[in-house]
Amino acid sequence: MPKKSSTASSRRHWSKISEHTSNEALTGLTKTVQRVGVAADHGGFELMEQLVGKLRAAGHEVVEFGDRRLDPDDDYPDFVVPLARAVASGEVERGVAICGSGVGASVVANKMAGVRACLIHETFSAHQGVEDDALNVICLGGLVVGHALAWELVQTFLAARFSGAERHRRRLAKVAALENTPPKKAA
Repeated sequence: MPKKSSTASSRRHWSKISEHTSNEALTGLTKTVQRVGVAADHGGFELMEQLVGKLRAAGHEVVEFGDRRLDPDDDYPDFVVPLARAVASGEVERGVAICGSGVGASVVANKMAGVRACLIHETFSAHQGVEDDALNVICLGGLVVGHALAWELVQTFLAARFSGAERHRRRLAKVAALENTPPKKAA
């Protein structure tokens, strides 16, 4: 049975959303300095260099997982897997994974237990993914997202905090349970 919702509560929800989707992307979000891991292959190398500089200028501690030089023959798993392990272990608080489209980085990061990574191209998902789903790795497409938007997305992602709401904790427990469950054969 669907939950009942009141118009007033719906208005409050959309009012909160519109705060975060205005031109002031960080309205109502917390700015804190964090230890942030960053990884990119050749497709995200240029964007990674830009973001690392901006993150450091903003006071964040940045841990770089590579690539350290532009190499057209490199492979995103070689850099994103160590980043994902660092996020899962708590070595870094959040991660930024970049490849050409962001898709491969997202796929490989999510193979690591404890990592919740998502390809993000707009600010609503950058904060909502953290607030509701405890997103801890943002994935970007270095050939898809421009520098200014990427910086706005990363700032929004880093400023957001998990709400801790019971319904979100319950859902995350179900997702975590999947990480230790072998796949079943399709019927």
